[in-house]
Amino acid sequence: MKKKLLALLMGTTIVLSLAACGGGDGTSKDTAGAGNAEKLFEQKCSSCHATDLKGGVGPDLTKVGSRLDQAGIEKVINEGRGNMPKGQVTGGDVTTVAKWLAAKK
Repeated sequence: MKKKLLALLMGTTIVLSLAACGGGDGTSKDTAGAGNAEKLFEQKCSSCHATDLKGGVGPDLTKVGSRLDQAGIEKVINEGRGNMPKGQVTGGDVTTVAKWLAAKK
């Protein structure tokens, strides 16, 4: 009986702790900056382009800024290209990531 009560108490504590950490309002806060762009890239793009930008499934992006300007990169992110699906990054985050990638020359 005591083990069940302890397990229930611990489970409730964990659930409440995790719920308190959520705290977001569900909207994306689009903030410019290299740190945020890098984080977005790691979350949304690195599975195909690798965290070092050298590619894997997707092409190497280490010097993408020498091939495409920010607007061109935004177009690829928004519309997709080849095997890359559109919409992996959305809203103001597109501009943040595109600006960061455009500087890679």
